[in-house]
Amino acid sequence: MSAHVQRGMRFDLERARAAMPEWLPVVVGLLVLFVPTFHRLATGAWGTEEQGHGPIIFALFAWLTWRKWPEMLAATNPGDSSWTGWPLLAIGLLLYMFGRSQNILMLEVMSIVLVPAAVLLVKRGARALKVLWFPFFFLLFMVPLPAEFVAMVTMPMKMAVSYVTENLLFMAGYPISRSGVILQIGQYQLLVADACAGLQTLLTLEALGLFYLNLVRHPSAFRNIALAVLIIPISFAANVIRVITLTLITYYFGDAAGQGFLHGFAGMVLFITALVLILGMDTLLQWIIRRRQGPSAPARGTA
Repeated sequence: MSAHVQRGMRFDLERARAAMPEWLPVVVGLLVLFVPTFHRLATGAWGTEEQGHGPIIFALFAWLTWRKWPEMLAATNPGDSSWTGWPLLAIGLLLYMFGRSQNILMLEVMSIVLVPAAVLLVKRGARALKVLWFPFFFLLFMVPLPAEFVAMVTMPMKMAVSYVTENLLFMAGYPISRSGVILQIGQYQLLVADACAGLQTLLTLEALGLFYLNLVRHPSAFRNIALAVLIIPISFAANVIRVITLTLITYYFGDAAGQGFLHGFAGMVLFITALVLILGMDTLLQWIIRRRQGPSAPARGTA
């Protein structure tokens, strides 16, 4: 590591330590406010397959914020307050109180996004939120969607995944048939559940793709937009591979294996497959960009 980089890191750490008296009461206040919500999530929604990505989203949000925090402190001053933070804070607290009292988890979790953003605006102004916009945008993927909306959007996705799974396994010679979202392979029946081919899975993989884009920071707008759009077919392909994996596990090892430990392993297959596909598509996009750019000038022949 160069001396310049080491000096920069020391400067950032010193700036962060100097800001601790300013931010420590804020952190304590947010913990007092939101620890009950996190306890509710940890003992409820985060234990389900549909919302199991929540801890990962929050952990990545915390890491992204910590990573950008010295840049935010360097770009702002303690007096750079923005009046827009106060109405946003009021909205966030109202959502928290209403969600908490009426047991509406979506509103309660949404306040986890709005209240810290509002505090940031009040204490450091719009420039601070401009530096930290991506972590807060990323945190939106932790907010659970209404069950009715998820069910409405999920059904066509489950039908499509079931159809593709049936045809691929039939072409491979397996005794499989389908009725709606129910697959019959051999003596076993499998219901393609929301967690196996649902909207939440698509949103989780979209979050994974956006996190990857933010981490690598491609200078090419074409590459960024194309990869973000390709997350949708990548999610579909990963879901198909997951359902095929579960179907084959059930066919060869029985229903108990498919619904037990190996069902969780199929979830890992989903995300590993998606990550491999994202990296593969990114490599392909790099190759396409290099081909489009071509040599800077055609080679000239000699007389």
